[in-house]
Amino acid sequence: MLDRTRPEPLWSQLLGDLRRRLGAGEFTGVFPGELALVAEYGVSRHTVREALRRLRDEGTVVAGRGRTPRLAEPVQIRQPVGALYSLFSAVEAAGLSQRSVVRTLEVRADGVVAARLGLEESTPLVFLERLRMAGTAPLAVDRVWLPERIARPLLDVDLTHTGLYAELEQTCGIRLSGGREDIRAVVPTPAERALLAVEAGVAAFSVERLGRVGEEAVEWRHTLVRGDRYTLTADLSARENYQLGLAR
Repeated sequence: MLDRTRPEPLWSQLLGDLRRRLGAGEFTGVFPGELALVAEYGVSRHTVREALRRLRDEGTVVAGRGRTPRLAEPVQIRQPVGALYSLFSAVEAAGLSQRSVVRTLEVRADGVVAARLGLEESTPLVFLERLRMAGTAPLAVDRVWLPERIARPLLDVDLTHTGLYAELEQTCGIRLSGGREDIRAVVPTPAERALLAVEAGVAAFSVERLGRVGEEAVEWRHTLVRGDRYTLTADLSARENYQLGLAR
């Protein structure tokens, strides 16, 4: 429950607890109304309304004047095929707040990844692991490896609410120009399901990306994305269909 001895405002504590319960899938049916939350948490309606306002702004609940709050329909994150996209930008384009929980940011050696980047196996790499959030819900687990010689300045950057590519350009002077991406459907492990807050049976996309600057490989990335929140899109033309042997 809420702790009135803490300096954190009660609405903020309430918001955090509601986010926790949402992430645990507690409100799969009906979301509690204002009066129910007032009674459960022993706080004022003003406190409840402020917490609900934040959830509404994040796109998690829908609540109009005089109406019981309800869970919003999950917003799909859409990504174009064949484009060097940013998950950060895609989440915000969907109208959701974007933030990352940085789980690891350090220098380490990884012989397998170094070989994929065309480097000696002992080459030091900056490794970044983030839990990517869309609104209040986890969306993806993102792991990135970059050569330390170009990415070391990132160790001093707060990456909780910024795009990695924007920081690479602003902080390191590096702008990716292309690369290759492989996408396949996978079944998350129990540990991955817990991180992504998904039920058993929900598939995920495994996305592996080799990012380049010109001909030089500078990024190896593995992203595991919730399949129920992520959509791949492609624009097709009649000419493209004909070339692919799909014309009728």
